Amino acid sequence: MFRPNAVLTWCFMILSSCTPKYQRFVGNYKFSNNGHPNYESLDYWAAHPGKHDPSDSIPAPLQNDYTFDSTVDVFFIHPTSFTNRNDERWNAEIEDATVNAKTDFSAILYQASAFNQARVFAPRYRQANIKAYFSTDTNSAKTAFELAYADIRSAFEYYLAHFNQGHPIIIASHSQGSNHAIRLLQDYFDQKPLKEKLIVAYVVGMNIPLNSFVELKPCKDSAATGCFCGWRTFKRGHEPHFVPRFKDSYVTNPLTWTTTDAYADRSSNKGAVLRDFNEVVPHSTDAQIHNNILWSSRPKFPGSVFYRSKNYHIGDINLFYLNIRQNMKVRIAAFEHIGTTN
Repeated sequence: MFRPNAVLTWCFMILSSCTPKYQRFVGNYKFSNNGHPNYESLDYWAAHPGKHDPSDSIPAPLQNDYTFDSTVDVFFIHPTSFTNRNDERWNAEIEDATVNAKTDFSAILYQASAFNQARVFAPRYRQANIKAYFSTDTNSAKTAFELAYADIRSAFEYYLAHFNQGHPIIIASHSQGSNHAIRLLQDYFDQKPLKEKLIVAYVVGMNIPLNSFVELKPCKDSAATGCFCGWRTFKRGHEPHFVPRFKDSYVTNPLTWTTTDAYADRSSNKGAVLRDFNEVVPHSTDAQIHNNILWSSRPKFPGSVFYRSKNYHIGDINLFYLNIRQNMKVRIAAFEHIGTTN
């Protein structure tokens, strides 16, 4: 079982001071150098059950209770790791070793691992540069997102044809990955036969407009299946200037798994995985839906007294890590129960 060593975890914790960034890991990436994803090769999967990768990691306190269901698949779409706004490129190169290392030892290790109680598939893709979210060059930005999504579609179709084997599916994503996940759900699940195979979609870190789907609905409780959940997290009391754009969006509280504005205190938070991957921080923060976003109090973790950010986007999954793991098990069991009673 893959586990991050102390040096790897330390480097992630103080990433901004690692010079050059991820240099320790970039030498591990070897590709065919053709510039296009080849999903037949495991090199083009950041996470895949056919190889050892960071998504296999389990925080030390959770290892004794770990269970694995090989009959369920998770298709995880990672967030933006191409974050150099000064780069002239609008899309990451699929074989960019630095970008891939950033993907693997941030999103795959700290986010995709939350779902590793099932088989995790996470494709590499020519993700849009983060500048595409802020640039006034809207045509170039749109083209960048289209290329990124084309890779996601290609990966998903290859997964369906060669790896799925009829398994039920969980879609999981964060940030840019969630923009692509909404489109993937529209193209392959909403009003499609594959909807019957959908356990749940965790579409995290972006707003989900009310008109996103025709048949797919937000999950009404912690055990609903064939539905979706999503939230974007900010410090309690903070409403960023762009929140009005989230008007008429679906939001789920990951501590109650409902869409109401009921407050869930810290005692409902089973555990966060934050700076130290092998430390689970219980009762780190609370959660409440407010004006189409999720409000949480400043999280508690060693050194949190110095944490001043009001935007908890980077922790959308990690703040609720153990609640997500437990909820995933509940929904799998509910889905399997429905299957046995039909």
